[in-house]
Amino acid sequence: MSPSESAAPTHCLIAWALLLLLPLTLVAAIGLPWWGELDDLSRRIADDRDQIQRYQRVVATLPVLREELARERTNDDFKAFSFDEATPALAGAALQRRVQEMIRAVDARPISAQILPTQEADSPPRVRLRVQIQAQTDQLLDLLFRLEEARPFLFVDQMSIRASTRRVRRVTRGRSRGAPSATPEDQLTVRLDIFGYSLGSAS
Repeated sequence: MSPSESAAPTHCLIAWALLLLLPLTLVAAIGLPWWGELDDLSRRIADDRDQIQRYQRVVATLPVLREELARERTNDDFKAFSFDEATPALAGAALQRRVQEMIRAVDARPISAQILPTQEADSPPRVRLRVQIQAQTDQLLDLLFRLEEARPFLFVDQMSIRASTRRVRRVTRGRSRGAPSATPEDQLTVRLDIFGYSLGSAS
């Protein structure tokens, strides 16, 4: 047998092998990425299913939470700790009125009062007031004690104090001409940011 005749079967085997490997290669090239996509899609479907189940559990608790909130809003003891006005504006007006009464009660001098905007992120909702007063040290302490004991609850968020000294004219007895004498009196210019909770205005 000549070398050319013995090489012919070898070439045929190689050709058949290549012919068989070509479909397998195409199947591997197409099938492996497709299989990976299917596996990734299956994982995402499972994750989405778990998330949907969690959302369903949360939604199922909403009626119970609404009932609890309605019960708390009708609880008179609980209302004592928060403003019960229907809107934030009414709650802010009630807060301003309450704080101004306290300022007058301690004989401090009010300078300004400003209702601050509500923050949507607050939960439960808060109403905030910024006041500026002039007071002596004992008057300021008395005001802070009143704020601490207030119902509904009131909280001082920020406080800044600027001290100043003014001279008060007083007439000293025994002087031959009755000339007034000047004595120093400490005055504090105080700015307070005060807030309270307003469950009545919760949406």
